[in-house]
Amino acid sequence: MSQQSACPAPSRVNFPEFEQRLPWLSILMDAYLITDQGISESIKREEKQGKKLACARGCATCCKSHETIPVYPLELMGMSWYATEVLDGELRERLKTQLRNLENLKSCPFLIDNACSIHVVRPMACRSFNVFNSQCSEGEDAYYTRREDVLTPIKKYNDEAFNVMLPFYGVKNKAERRKMIKTGGMHQMAKVMLDLNWSTLADKMDAFEKT
Repeated sequence: MSQQSACPAPSRVNFPEFEQRLPWLSILMDAYLITDQGISESIKREEKQGKKLACARGCATCCKSHETIPVYPLELMGMSWYATEVLDGELRERLKTQLRNLENLKSCPFLIDNACSIHVVRPMACRSFNVFNSQCSEGEDAYYTRREDVLTPIKKYNDEAFNVMLPFYGVKNKAERRKMIKTGGMHQMAKVMLDLNWSTLADKMDAFEKT
């Protein structure tokens, strides 16, 4: 679930010490800012047409009903880093428990108490999914039940976000980046979130605590 608002304008989340040590993190956060700016503009356009954003804190139907959320390698690194090095306290312990019991979950493994435990580094797909007019009913995937109420992101922003990330994958030539974005080659790198073995992240979190 995206918890965007048309106002105020999105701002970049900064992790100065971590970004100095992990250069890829700056790339990810820059790409997320571009994504968020595009979503904010998209929402404003829809609101001018009389639509009202239905997504709100505590609404997590999409986190439970969507089974094919795509995540890209750089996003996976961000999610893993945040859970391992930033998350703490009870939330950290509860997340580790969930990651080790995926077979008993019927939602995104990072959803705790109807809120995203890694919200600041949630994937582009989660940031982009916004629904207007009325909140989703239990088990509903509004993309299929009422596509007209689901936000369509502005392509130029998504393309620019991918353009920012591609050098991380070794695609540094501008022409090559444009070609890869145009052909959709970037999407071939995506994995389905629920298909991944998240128990290994719980082990990584445990190992980090012992260092």
